[in-house]
Amino acid sequence: MGLKMNINFTNAIKNTPQAVPPIWFMRQAGRYHSHYQALRKKNSFMDLCRLPDLAAEVTMGPIQDFDFDVAIIFSDLLFPLQAMGFGLQYSDDGPKLDVHLTPDFINKMTPFDEAWPQLMFQKRALEQARKRLPGNKSLIGFVGGPWTLFVYAVEGSHKGSLTLSKKYLPLYPQFCAQLIPILKKNIEMQLEGGAEVVMLFDTAAGEIDPLLFSQFIMPQLMDLAQTFPKKLAYYSKGTMGGYFPKEFFMAPWAGLGFDHRWNLPSLLKNLNAYDNPFFAQGNFDQSLLHQDPADFEKTLRFYIEPFKNMPPEERSRWVCGLGHGVLPNTPEKNVHKFIEIVRKEFSNGG
Repeated sequence: MGLKMNINFTNAIKNTPQAVPPIWFMRQAGRYHSHYQALRKKNSFMDLCRLPDLAAEVTMGPIQDFDFDVAIIFSDLLFPLQAMGFGLQYSDDGPKLDVHLTPDFINKMTPFDEAWPQLMFQKRALEQARKRLPGNKSLIGFVGGPWTLFVYAVEGSHKGSLTLSKKYLPLYPQFCAQLIPILKKNIEMQLEGGAEVVMLFDTAAGEIDPLLFSQFIMPQLMDLAQTFPKKLAYYSKGTMGGYFPKEFFMAPWAGLGFDHRWNLPSLLKNLNAYDNPFFAQGNFDQSLLHQDPADFEKTLRFYIEPFKNMPPEERSRWVCGLGHGVLPNTPEKNVHKFIEIVRKEFSNGG
């Protein structure tokens, strides 16, 4: 399959200098967007995710309305848990699992051969989105990080102190022994469906300390990166530099995402010391998109000034975006303004 690709995004993956960075937001297709809201009035959230035509339609909305460089397939990271026998329902209050992971349930999860075919709908959704994408846009998929899926399986959420997840931490390797083959098959199917890169979203990673992250979580991530060299990217919420040794940055990632807790211009300079091209995505604070338009524009210009002062060679791997993802009720006009200002300021003569 000859994939359509956005040249700016391809350059960032390859660490090729360019004037204007590619732009995409996590959660760019979602509740804040009027296009999504109109579809949601007529369809359940589950149908928007699981019916390929509808998932592709939601995916295309931000490309059509905001002209992002990259489309992210619309889905949810919890579907592997549904396939593994935890059940899954959605309401206005969020997702709910029918059962939670306990020492008694861990041996009752659905086996691999029965679980992975239940995720085929994501491949079909990517195929539909790929057919509809303009030739100058890229497409990425995503899955949940193993630790985040473990937390959801135990707690039903990634919020709070995660006391129960940490209590059951000794179950994590056994849980991963069943989860990782399913995730690998899921990633493989998404790549076959037309994704150029698959993102691993680890929203609960910052809730565990760096030493336990290194002991329990990093080995699984390194295994996934090495299984799909230069096709997998990783984002973790709330983590800082102490979580990631040199060998993590030297793994064959397609990219790494960083939230607003990082000084990204400084990090970009440090990453250039590693002879390992990959994109670095981030990291404007998504909450700031809720500012009044005039204040927001000043804040955004203040944010991009350090990047503008860097030569293109120093920021060549930068993918411009948010720290985590677009929040509900974010003003669409500020999303438009973000893209407009960034492209103008970094274009020749901007």
